Amino acid sequence: MKTTKILGAMALAGALVLGLAATPAVAESVADFYKGKRITMYVGSSPGGGYDTYARLITRHIGRFIPGHPQFIVKNKVGAGSIVVANFVYNVAPQDGSVIVGLQRNLPLVEIMETQKGPKFDSSKFHWLGSLANEAGVCAVATRTGIKSFDDIFTKPVLMGGTGPNDTEISPALLNNTLGTKFQLIKGYPSTPPAHLAIQRGEVDGICQSWSSFKAIAGSYYTDGHMIPILQLSLKKHPELTKLGVPLVFEYITKDRVAPGLKVEDVTSYFRLIMAAKAMGRPFAVGPGVPADRVKALRAAFEAVAKDPKFLADAKKQRREVNLVTGAEIQEIIEKMAATPKSVLAKLDGLMKFRGKAKIAKVEMLKHTGKVTKTKKGGRRIFIDYKGKEVKAKVSGSRTKVTIDGKKTKRKKIKVGMTCTFTYPGVGMEAKNVDCKS
Repeated sequence: MKTTKILGAMALAGALVLGLAATPAVAESVADFYKGKRITMYVGSSPGGGYDTYARLITRHIGRFIPGHPQFIVKNKVGAGSIVVANFVYNVAPQDGSVIVGLQRNLPLVEIMETQKGPKFDSSKFHWLGSLANEAGVCAVATRTGIKSFDDIFTKPVLMGGTGPNDTEISPALLNNTLGTKFQLIKGYPSTPPAHLAIQRGEVDGICQSWSSFKAIAGSYYTDGHMIPILQLSLKKHPELTKLGVPLVFEYITKDRVAPGLKVEDVTSYFRLIMAAKAMGRPFAVGPGVPADRVKALRAAFEAVAKDPKFLADAKKQRREVNLVTGAEIQEIIEKMAATPKSVLAKLDGLMKFRGKAKIAKVEMLKHTGKVTKTKKGGRRIFIDYKGKEVKAKVSGSRTKVTIDGKKTKRKKIKVGMTCTFTYPGVGMEAKNVDCKS
């Protein structure tokens, strides 16, 4: 009897010790896991666009707020509007919190609608970390077209640049099919920066994308008066666009505007569903198998960095708006999407597809040759003197072919003083080839 009591007391004491140790062990396990680690941030879009910019922006700062303070590396894994990278992170990548992914905001809707081949994931089972932007969309056109307002698009065809199943292609198609606008489409641009270059060259008339990305990428071409925004695509009016006199899409969803066979309330619900995706802005997630304590730590870090003065200053320098959408809020948006009746989703799918013959873009590559003036980040950024002006190229370790004296080599081998030729879509963009002479 005495022995039994002693054993019982020992067991109780052991349980108390374990219980007391449990709380700090969770925090320590997260810190221990991330200490000395490098998190890979995959981006489902090409370098230079809005999704890529936000991903690189956050990776420069968020490590300070994650227990263990891990380092980051950014990799672009493009294809099918983020479907390729979503499949990879969901099914192949480590499920331990060492991989984060930045996805295009329309992706959950594409998967939920079950009408496009490719998705091998359940959007609701990703662990969503949050977004840095609650995006307002915009359609903008070059002033050389003579277009003065969105009303003109009902009578005059305008050629819009497309980069995949995202805002650039979905918005013109949905506007045509529900309201009878005359948008035409040219597909095949790898990202929005090359599409903007095509606008400047006169090959394309306009583009639909987020307002923040439009301002950042169009830059002086917009501020100098060569382009004008003509329509807001958002659930509510954006202050800056409203001040410019740009109308909200819902102002045009009227009985006399909607296409034959459609009702005002139906068209309104279709646009509200699409606009809900915009509310997710630039969403980031981790795979479905990542431990709950690491998900919690990453979400907390995400919310903390969005308020950090250094991060906000960097975002301002990049001309990027910061409006936090939490991981829980994104999860709720996706759950509401998933609850939409299948009949509504099926109808919307047909309306999101461009009807008529879309043109295919031929992306022109520039060639700039000059002496290397400096390199940064182990050759990830190379600068040359081109006709008296310093120009930069981004150099990918996997997609950019680098040669020195005709022999394939690594980007870190490029040195100041070498003469190099960039083959790229434009200044500051990722090079297809960098060919140097020692």
